[in-house]
Amino acid sequence: MSAPERIPPRSVTTDAAAAELLARGELTVRGRIREASNAALYCTVTHEGREAACIYKPVAGERPLWDFPDGTLAQREVAAYEVSEATGWGLVPPTVLRDGPYGEGMVQLWIDAVPGSELLALVDAEEPGPGWKAVAFAEAEEGRTALLVHADDERLRRLAVLDAVVNNADRKGGHLLPAAGERLYGIDHGVTFHAESKLRTLLWGWAGDPLTAEALAVLDALREALKDGAPLAARLAELITAAELDATRARVGALLESGKHPEPSGEWPAIPWPPV
Repeated sequence: MSAPERIPPRSVTTDAAAAELLARGELTVRGRIREASNAALYCTVTHEGREAACIYKPVAGERPLWDFPDGTLAQREVAAYEVSEATGWGLVPPTVLRDGPYGEGMVQLWIDAVPGSELLALVDAEEPGPGWKAVAFAEAEEGRTALLVHADDERLRRLAVLDAVVNNADRKGGHLLPAAGERLYGIDHGVTFHAESKLRTLLWGWAGDPLTAEALAVLDALREALKDGAPLAARLAELITAAELDATRARVGALLESGKHPEPSGEWPAIPWPPV
């Protein structure tokens, strides 16, 4: 995505400060992200001398989907942020649910992507080269077939685990934002947390591989955080249905039981389209 208007760099230094600013600040719409499938408004948010750029997605601007309840995408985006924060990985930009100029919606900190960080590629080869993981063969220009690969990057691997937990049905290349400080963010989590398995992603390079010790520790902590009465479980209960919360618990349990990254089920398209 590209911003319709440039503003000064954000004047918040931590994710917690950013979340507070997003929740309490005054939203001013500066433009619209035209390529977004739902209404996505580029805004500034200001409060007590602090300012940041952000994205505001009003519920009123959500297009109906055949497989997700109407008017729930903003809540799912916030739920994905809450789970990301619980992992300690900080893979989703600060995101809040609040009223705005066009009603209730999701407001998320704008992330300026750092150019030159290649995470996905199409290569004319049968196998990925060093530092890359194979996803699938795909049709490229002029009818040729190329191998889709993604970087063998620990940040991407963490994001693959998060996507498996939140059941992300739309992990595209354009939803990956390398940021300053070697951070990596994932955005656009409106189609997550469905009670049925709908994982669609470009990050299949680790499918069937053992989870890292770090991932297993994070998942074990998530299992505790999702128990009835725990703060994370209570927060998610405000954002998704009881059946979806139970399904999230089940996905975490299944990952811990298998000890492996999930593989495509064959019952649902494994790769989103378009992939970028």
